[in-house]
Amino acid sequence: MAQITLISWLIPVPVFCYFIIMVYIAIYLFTLRQFKDKSGNDTEVSVVIACRNEEKELPSLLGDLASQIYPSDKVEVIVIDDHSTDNTLKEAIAFRNIPGFKIAMNEGKGKKAAIRTGVELSSSDLIITTDADCRMGNHWISSIVSFYEENKPDLIICPVVLQDNPGLLNKFQQLEFMSLQGVTAGTAAGGSPIMCNGANLAFSREAYQRNNDKLHEEIPSGDDIFLLNAIRKDKGKIMWLQSRDAVVTTKPAHSLRSLLSQRARWISKAPVIRDIFTVIVSTVTFLTIADLLLLLVVGLFAYGYLIILLTALIIKSIPDLMIIYETTRFHSKKRLLAWFLPSLFLYPFYGITTVILSPFFRKAWK
Repeated sequence: MAQITLISWLIPVPVFCYFIIMVYIAIYLFTLRQFKDKSGNDTEVSVVIACRNEEKELPSLLGDLASQIYPSDKVEVIVIDDHSTDNTLKEAIAFRNIPGFKIAMNEGKGKKAAIRTGVELSSSDLIITTDADCRMGNHWISSIVSFYEENKPDLIICPVVLQDNPGLLNKFQQLEFMSLQGVTAGTAAGGSPIMCNGANLAFSREAYQRNNDKLHEEIPSGDDIFLLNAIRKDKGKIMWLQSRDAVVTTKPAHSLRSLLSQRARWISKAPVIRDIFTVIVSTVTFLTIADLLLLLVVGLFAYGYLIILLTALIIKSIPDLMIIYETTRFHSKKRLLAWFLPSLFLYPFYGITTVILSPFFRKAWK
């Protein structure tokens, strides 16, 4: 009987490992301070937008870029059309009067090739990438350039938030995305970045050219995370930019199916990632989710396991809440915390579903 009890409490061991890792990340997240723009904005910068079939979204983004408070003679906006079949190219041409504006067709196929085409076409040492469905404030370029001038990193990971739409699905996505942003910021602050988002990423031309042959061309997506891992392996300097001015807003998935497919595509890149810390975090997270589901299933037949399940959920929720609280505070979205408890119970089912689906979503553009 004692052995059975011991085994029962050994089942959620990954939860304790998860707790330790996430508390470590949360501690570094809390050390971040808001960056203040102090530079004279002397650096030339190229904004590269790789897009395909974005006729509805691209004009809004280009409008935001045209309104940037930054010397126009030091900015070039480069749109790379990846063989669109709609009016994306036509919409881009309508903004040809923007100073430094360039339009080109992708010399290859896919987002990675499109970004490479844009970087090769650019004339600046600092490159910023964003997506056609993103929006940003008019100090976006200035804040990123200022941070670059002060710190000279090889890669700058910048904040991304989801558009605040109505509906339960959107609230769940926003809260999950806040958690991912918190982990992204915390691991970067701790010197071990494991995530980034190509919707808001900046890097030096030199760092990109030194590592652009390590982006796993056999996998359509991952232009951002593979660059991060390559630069990290190359001992490059990677930093998180904690600035509200540097935030971009992107659209959430419009349906549960599209959300699951998007997250599954993210997970599908895991088999080729060799960074030890990334592997540890992802493995422990998966085992924690699996443990919670296992305890739930067993608990339906042996109620004593439900006590262990409740204990495991409480342990897991402590660092999760710390990370989400700090991230929502920074983005002035603490109202999302009302959805934390429901998400805590839904996430294990959601997480295991995306893992199961991930092998079926490798052929995606982004």
